[in-house]
Amino acid sequence: MSLVATLICNPASPALDSTIVDGARAVLPSPGPAQWLFNEVAVDIPFESQDSSGDAGRDEIKAIEERLRQARGDLPIDIVVQPRLGRRKKLFLADMDSTMIGQECIDELADFAGLKAHVAAITERAMRGEIEFESALRERVALLKGLPVGVVDEVLEKRITPTPGGRALVMTMRAHGAYTCLISGGFTLFTKVVAEKIGFQENRANQLQVADGKLTGEVVEPILGRATKLATLVELTESFDLDDIDTLVTGDGANDLGMIQAAGLGVAYHAKPAVAAAAAARIDHGDLTALLYAQGYRRDEFVAG
Repeated sequence: MSLVATLICNPASPALDSTIVDGARAVLPSPGPAQWLFNEVAVDIPFESQDSSGDAGRDEIKAIEERLRQARGDLPIDIVVQPRLGRRKKLFLADMDSTMIGQECIDELADFAGLKAHVAAITERAMRGEIEFESALRERVALLKGLPVGVVDEVLEKRITPTPGGRALVMTMRAHGAYTCLISGGFTLFTKVVAEKIGFQENRANQLQVADGKLTGEVVEPILGRATKLATLVELTESFDLDDIDTLVTGDGANDLGMIQAAGLGVAYHAKPAVAAAAAARIDHGDLTALLYAQGYRRDEFVAG
């Protein structure tokens, strides 16, 4: 099977050169010529699987990634190894908090109630998979009871920042025919605004209950969590008559892991350790354009939107 290793660094800190590329090629079986996707930022190195059956397995890919990481050393370079066939995806699902945006929305809301540190600690445990997501969400939302719903607009305006590269990622994939969905365990009051700003065609999230202009401290059941995220991936894959290989998913927390592991390419983005370890691919250094390079897009193919 033909495989490809993609070396990617953050475009704000270019770190790739011919020496690094030559070192990577030296540890790959039957490598082809390097193909630059963006000078000093991203490069593809095609190579051939050594699996006698012609079907590179997960273990072989992980072993190759580990050799490449050892060759890389401590340099801030991400490595994605995958089959060359079917790299460009037709369906993209992404988590919102700490993935498509740099913050956790519920933590920022809690700051207005003077409870950010307490709520953020619960959020962190839930994202690490140490406590059940659904019960943790109910607990955190209850602490927001009485908060004016207008605070959401202030949080969106003053505290929420899109992750660099996010709009280029979504708009480039859309320009090449992909369908994009923002799927969040957060809240529709945020996802509808963030999705529109970044360019997603659809957004799904939990709904906060509001009465008399204030949060009631309750969330509409059933809660959108890990199982619903996975079900959404399956639903959209089937509705567009796609194969699993056609799908790309990214997220950072434990509630994203089901859909990440089921995707054609599941990417842990600056993720919690357990998620990064379990995902087929991980981006620890790059911005969201890394997901375009992982699909073989060149920088001159990007769409700004």
